[in-house]
Amino acid sequence: MILNTGARTDTVQWLLKRFEEGYVYARNPLFPNKVVKYELSPEKIDLVMFCSKNYKPILPRLHEITDKYRTYFHYTVTAYGKDVEPLVPSVDESIETLIALSKQVGKQRVAWRYDPVLLTDKYTIEVHAKTFEYMAEKLAPYIDRYIFSFVEMYKKLKTNMPEIVPLTETDKNHIAEILGSIANKYGIHIQTCGTNGDYSQYGIRSSGCATLEILGAANGCEFKNLKHKGLREGCHCIESRDIGAYDTCLNGCKYCYANKNPKKAKDNYKLHNPDSPLLLGDLQSFDEVTQGNQKSFLKNR
Repeated sequence: MILNTGARTDTVQWLLKRFEEGYVYARNPLFPNKVVKYELSPEKIDLVMFCSKNYKPILPRLHEITDKYRTYFHYTVTAYGKDVEPLVPSVDESIETLIALSKQVGKQRVAWRYDPVLLTDKYTIEVHAKTFEYMAEKLAPYIDRYIFSFVEMYKKLKTNMPEIVPLTETDKNHIAEILGSIANKYGIHIQTCGTNGDYSQYGIRSSGCATLEILGAANGCEFKNLKHKGLREGCHCIESRDIGAYDTCLNGCKYCYANKNPKKAKDNYKLHNPDSPLLLGDLQSFDEVTQGNQKSFLKNR
């Protein structure tokens, strides 16, 4: 089983307690009274996949996980400031932390995400080009690959971020050409995430960002040859189990698909018990707990 820790929220600090106790609960987002229990022993977990915008708080104790488990880290660092990502560290702080993470876990286990790519009057194509090259030059020696995607225009995005400028196909091709050229300049493996069109003419690969091939190569292990079902339509990643919860991330990113709005996340955070096996709240008497299916993808397990 691939344990996914960050598709719904940023969970890195809470995780440490869960690994100490050896299990975690995940509430079904569609049927809230249904709870799944996952065992967190190395025998039950093929790999722990992280996705975060700030690993700094967990770095001193990260070895508690990496010493026992195969891992892979997605680190999102974008061009946006506090007006778009209110509680995300600055670009330079994020670069510093990514480099520290890479030195600790190995560059083969770190993917830099620069997504979603979106436009406003402030964050123009020229701004993206300048900021991306600034980051690429510094991060190239410390990452396995670079992943980007264009923003998806969810309905709530028009409310949460009315200043966004819809991307045209011409815009996307222009941006892809720029990103591909810069990535090639610094020797970075570049790929899209999800359904983002074909930009292979710019040296950009189309692939899942968490395939068994990528995860196996990063950890020196071999997985079974399985079909990648993906996490959503258009996704080419391997099936994983997410232990996060929607409407809980405090980063406050205006483009976020996993939060309805920042206030909802702040209200939910008041229910967070760092000692609870659930990210949000505690187990209730009416909850139905079932053991999760933890099939292994490893070839020799």
